[in-house]
Amino acid sequence: MRYYLYVSEAKLDMLFEQIPQKLLSRLATEAKVDLKVVSVAVQKAARAELGTYGRLDVVERYLEREYDIGWMTEPTSWFRGDLGLRIAGYGSATGPVFMTGQEGHTVVALIGSAHHLVGQRLPAEGIPVGHSMLPSLFRLLRETPEDWPRREPTAVSGRAYPADDQEALRQVLDFSAHLTGPTTYCEFLARRLLRGTATDENGQEWDVVIGTPLYVAMAEDEDDGAGGRR
Repeated sequence: MRYYLYVSEAKLDMLFEQIPQKLLSRLATEAKVDLKVVSVAVQKAARAELGTYGRLDVVERYLEREYDIGWMTEPTSWFRGDLGLRIAGYGSATGPVFMTGQEGHTVVALIGSAHHLVGQRLPAEGIPVGHSMLPSLFRLLRETPEDWPRREPTAVSGRAYPADDQEALRQVLDFSAHLTGPTTYCEFLARRLLRGTATDENGQEWDVVIGTPLYVAMAEDEDDGAGGRR
């Protein structure tokens, strides 16, 4: 079982409803989901009966079947990862959540809507806007909530939106470096938004991967006892 911290129900619903109905029974069997429910799962009532985590199992298996899911250091359109994440966004269910961590010379930054954090759900009608795309991310870089743990200042330009991908990557790298607080060791599955290299204020070059997560869960252990990661 996973101990979920974040599940994007908006992405989950969007993806689930696109799965060809002929595949639903097979995927549900693999995920050990009730077949009677799955047979009518495309209907709204049945979708609710199936439950968030049943649908998530089915969607994850579909993505594994149809896509080449990459690793966070070599991400494809969908990618997995496990690393210590600093998570900022609890306390404001209508705002964004930002999660960031480092693995070697790769910095991973994940952006989503805080109301998808487990324990912080609001009815959909109470959410004014989603925060899973790049425009919301770059607005966040300029208008960080005052209660977020971060060092000042960050080198964000005065423009409302970065001039190009390179400037965007530099801004995310700088913002991630200035976020403080404890880390939580997590595993995640995310959709890639942007990837490239950027140089920090000390002249060090980094790979920067920006994505929006389908889910984030606490990982069982950081070390498998043999020098590797689970």
